[in-house]
This record gives sequence, C-alpha cells and structure tokens, in this order.
Amino acid sequence: DIIGIDNIVVAQNKIDLVDAEQARENYRDIQEFIEGTVAEDAPIVPISAQQGANVDVLIDAVEREIPTPDRDPDADPEMLVARSFDINRPGTTWDSLSGGVLGGSLVSGELEAGDDLELRPGREVEEGGRTEWRPVETSVRSLQAGGENVDTATPGGLLGVGTGLDPATTKGDALAGQVAGTPGTLPPTQHQFTMGVDLLDRIVGQEASTVDEISTGEPLMMIVGTAKTAGSVTSARDGECEVALQRPVCAREGAKIAINRRIGGRWRLIGIGTLRE
Repeated sequence: DIIGIDNIVVAQNKIDLVDAEQARENYRDIQEFIEGTVAEDAPIVPISAQQGANVDVLIDAVEREIPTPDRDPDADPEMLVARSFDINRPGTTWDSLSGGVLGGSLVSGELEAGDDLELRPGREVEEGGRTEWRPVETSVRSLQAGGENVDTATPGGLLGVGTGLDPATTKGDALAGQVAGTPGTLPPTQHQFTMGVDLLDRIVGQEASTVDEISTGEPLMMIVGTAKTAGSVTSARDGECEVALQRPVCAREGAKIAINRRIGGRWRLIGIGTLRE
C-alpha cells in the first residue's frame, strides 16, 4: 500500500516441491495473508519456475492486470546498474581483453552500440588532500537482452552492456548502484538530501513490533534505485527528515527510497521515503 502500487499479480512459486493438498493449503495461506491489503483481489497463480509449469498463465495474468507503460524512445536513456563484471578468463592476453560489463535495467530511452555513456556518482578521487566523486565516461561496445545479442536495448527486463571500461574497475560488482546514461543528462549526485517519510505500521517480520518515529542523529540504511548507502539523520520532523550520506547517490526529485533501521543487529525495513529538493 505504502508505495502506491495498485496493479498486482501474486506468483505462488515452487508448487513442484509439494503435493496437491499442500499447494492448496499454501494458496489459502496467501489469500489470508493479503486479505485487507491492496492485493486482496489480485489473482494468485500457482507456478513452478524451475519446471516452467503455468508460466504461460502467469504471463497472461500480468498482461491483463498490469498495463504496459507508455515508453518514449526519444527520451534520454537512463540505466540502473545492479551488477558489474570482468568477463575475461585468467590468462587472457592484453590484445584479447574485453571491456567491463554492466548489468541492470534500462528505465527510459534506448541504448545502441556506439553510444557514449556517463556513470554517476562515478568514482571516489582523492586530490590535494580532498576527496570528491567524479563521473566516469565510456561507450557502449555491445548489448545483450534475454540472453541474446541485440543492436538496440529498450526498457523492460535485464540488460547487459559491454563497455570500454577497464575490466579491473567493474569486477566484483564494483559499479553496482551507479546510474548510466548519456553524458550531461543524468540526475544530480546527492551527498545529502531531504526526504518525505511514510513509516510502516509494524516492522516487517515482527508482528508485535511497531515502528517508532525517526529521530535526529539516528543512523539509517537507504536504498535508492540499485544504490545502497548509509546515512545519519541531521534533522527530523513530522513526515520529513534530512540525511547526510556516507556514499553519494545519483537521484532526482521524487525518487523512492527504502528506509532501514538497525534492529537487533540487523537492518530492517521501516518505511519509504520520497526525495525532495
């Protein structure tokens, strides 16, 4: 409810691991769990992703219940980077090396081989005793979607982007959390921000534990797009707080932020924020 999603389809996965009666019981448990929520009337589709059973029925339900958004192919491309890789095998000679690969989702526009790319917030650079974050620039060398090489990438699903980056800079998901797009078009790099706050009624996974208001000085863990960053609350008031970030993020006004609080030695989801100017 809190993030305003109205079109929902529930996939009841792994039905191949239980017998028919247990699957029916799980179905009833799901109905009970979503009762009274925005998902109460959502279709529940039993499937086995591993075996491919009922996946066609799930796709049909998604097509019926969740409208395909209108896309503007002329919009500036913007990609949320969730993974980054070095695909070169040990012992590859220098003249056979492939550039680093980015994995993630294109949320607007289109990408083609040869396009210039900028990544923000980029990399941390220390110079003259000061530390700053500088954008990284490269170009698209190849594109892969759905396991196939493609000439043009559009929003929807996961995307692999071969780049001209030094593979040493992309290995081990080193660039996860970056935003990639045409140079000069990306959202600003935020070192601190103000966010409107909507807290959950209770902590996810703990039925009896309610969520207290966020307080000044409190540490939080926040997820913005694919970026995860810790921060300290510098000011808190009703429905709003200001946060100074340990690691900057690239995000524009209106971006949604998952807010987590340290509880019992673990970060637990307590609410959602909306980035303000």
